[in-house]
Amino acid sequence: MYASLLGLPLPKMKKAAIIGAGIAGIASSIRLTVRGYEVHVFEANAYPGGKLSSFELNGYRFDAALFTLPHLVDELFALAGKSPKDYFDYIRLDETCRYFWDDGTRLTAHTDRRAFAQEIEEQLGEPAQNLLNHLADSAVKYDVTEKLFLHRSLHKISTYFNRDALKGYLNLHRLEAFTNMNRANERRFKTDKAVQLFNRYATYNGSDPYQTPATMNIIPHLEYNIGAFFPKKGMVHITDSLVNLAEELGVKFHFNARVTAIETQQNRVTGLKIGSEVRPYDLLISNMDVVNTFGKLLPKAKQPTRILRQPKSSSALIFYWGVKRSFSQLGLHNIFFSNDYRAEFEHLFQRQTLYHDPTVYINVTSKHKPDDAPQEAENWFVMVNAPNNNGQDWDGLINETRQNIIQKLNRNLGVNLSELIECEAILDPRSIESKTSSSQGALYGNSSNNRFAAFLRHANFSREFDNLFFVGGSVHPGGGIPLAILSAKIATDLVK
Repeated sequence: MYASLLGLPLPKMKKAAIIGAGIAGIASSIRLTVRGYEVHVFEANAYPGGKLSSFELNGYRFDAALFTLPHLVDELFALAGKSPKDYFDYIRLDETCRYFWDDGTRLTAHTDRRAFAQEIEEQLGEPAQNLLNHLADSAVKYDVTEKLFLHRSLHKISTYFNRDALKGYLNLHRLEAFTNMNRANERRFKTDKAVQLFNRYATYNGSDPYQTPATMNIIPHLEYNIGAFFPKKGMVHITDSLVNLAEELGVKFHFNARVTAIETQQNRVTGLKIGSEVRPYDLLISNMDVVNTFGKLLPKAKQPTRILRQPKSSSALIFYWGVKRSFSQLGLHNIFFSNDYRAEFEHLFQRQTLYHDPTVYINVTSKHKPDDAPQEAENWFVMVNAPNNNGQDWDGLINETRQNIIQKLNRNLGVNLSELIECEAILDPRSIESKTSSSQGALYGNSSNNRFAAFLRHANFSREFDNLFFVGGSVHPGGGIPLAILSAKIATDLVK
């Protein structure tokens, strides 16, 4: 202000570029703009959101994801001095999921812990106290790890010398890092179905419950102790509302703008190459998968080979079905379990293929947002876990798995589903890879199938280039909406 009054030139605003308009890239753009940067976001697709986007087909609208930790979205509006309710609103769900087994067992997982505990005792024969003990233990794990591992860089020495770190050291034994999730759950629960139910939380970061550390039992805490939520205008409204906020703050989004190279000079990033044009920037954040950031945009830089070669997480095979009937048996989130969970994960991670009896997830947003489907119809997002792309015969696997899914749902719902599907779209690991630049179509970057996995994700900063940072599911702290948003917080906090 004083420079302006004296007729002196104002300090030049620093310019930052972000590669990718996924949720982490959008969150980073808001945080940098609030700090005074001029921010440009370059997205190869024609739309923002990456995996958190939607589309319409024959009167059906499709998007899907479980929404937890909504305060992380609210925080972005608060940082900008805005009221979240003016942009984005959501409800807390009364139930998280409905579970189905082929033997006719049915279970509704209520978000009220005591109601869920009673339900699990009545339907599965699992003592209610076992469930309450498990959720209490999950809360402890989250409390120990949250501020130490989720809000800070694991790759800065200062992270390990503070009060939160001391608390973590004193409670490391509570994390069960030296046993796997399945083994820990078998000790906790007496029934196979309860073990299977809580083993499935390994899939929330694309891992195998028979390999991933029991530390991952922190995940149920998010759903049952904090809560599961649903945006009133659908999951894509998270993306839309944050893009609206970013644009109001002055962020410039460039769509259909594929970055082809990161320009560098000595230990600094100097700009981006888009087509034949080079644009200079003072700061760069990549929301692109870190494997492709190095392999495609920084091929001459020092490659963090050990990290980039880590095994990747699972992917997904998704069928978007417009179903011309409503089903009272189904809720917003539904799981139809495999009869042999161990064999299913062996096929995914050891054989790199799909099991003939997969666990099927169905998301039906029209249960809470009726205009997502025509009257007396439902929009089904049908997903099975799939191996990442290693050149499998995907066309053959898709056809075979489609029939297996339909047969499983026919048995459980007592219908001929083939007659009810009036439109269809398919997303497989190949298309996930091409649309989101995810290495091998992996949904969560590296897998978490060993106790050191958290330390084998790439840092949120570059060790070679002072002004290059990384966000998104392929880097620390991991994949999924909450962790992607936290990666933006960690990375922008590291900007000097």
